[in-house]
Amino acid sequence: MEGDKKFKVRKKKLGSYPYISVVLSITLALFVIGVFGALVIYSKELERIVRENVKIQVYLKNQITEAQRSQIEKGLAVKAYVSKDKNAIQFISKEDAAKQFILETGEDFKQFLGENPLRDAYLVRINEGYHDPESLKKIKTELEQISGVFQVYYVENVIDSINRNVTKIGLILMGLVVLLLVVIVLLINNTLRLALFSQRFLIRSMQLVGAKSWFIHRPFIYRAGFHGLLAGILSGLLLIGLISFATQRIEDLKLIQNNNRLLLLLTALLILGMTVAIASTYRAVSKYLKLSLDELY
Repeated sequence: MEGDKKFKVRKKKLGSYPYISVVLSITLALFVIGVFGALVIYSKELERIVRENVKIQVYLKNQITEAQRSQIEKGLAVKAYVSKDKNAIQFISKEDAAKQFILETGEDFKQFLGENPLRDAYLVRINEGYHDPESLKKIKTELEQISGVFQVYYVENVIDSINRNVTKIGLILMGLVVLLLVVIVLLINNTLRLALFSQRFLIRSMQLVGAKSWFIHRPFIYRAGFHGLLAGILSGLLLIGLISFATQRIEDLKLIQNNNRLLLLLTALLILGMTVAIASTYRAVSKYLKLSLDELY
């Protein structure tokens, strides 16, 4: 009796497999895609901040009246290419500009010039859709025709550089994410197929005793969905930990952190984990149901 207990074989439960290794594999795969997804989010936020600081300087003629200046400001506000955000149009008087220049350089140019050569100006934030060179040139020409405007200026080389670099970085990151997503889907699929390999004879046994296809699929799919959800939660926790650690090390990351998009990313990891796990499991079980006994061996 003792010998029988000692060598007693543990029965396999339908739908069970070495889930710890499967969950860990899916967790690591989702964590990697989550890291790259976070990089895309941070890069987009950085792009938004950089573009928000793309402004053109509208210098006014000397000796214009307050009414004329107010009319120019109202005219700027209704332009389609001017951002509708708060503080999109900022007035900088020549006195304030002089104080800022002296503060930054430590030189009071008014002492040896005898006057303030600077001009009143507006800093105007332009919508992202008008950041291309052709649109900015048209805007510059249009604004310089406004009565009371002396000159319109923007740093053309800097804006061109922003457009080129942002486009390149965005395409590279998106390409990497798509490629990584394909690789990870294949990895999770192969992991689950290998895990279910040990269940192939149990699947065939259920089929031989008359069990319907949906009855055999059901326990595997339930377990796969649970394991995918668990892997999604674990990968989300790892990603939150990594972001918190990085934020503590680099405080400026808080400036480009978009919590709403990060929350969507975490939700996407949960859905991705469950979806890929369920789909891969369904395909694997269906495959083993179609194989002959010789092919199972």
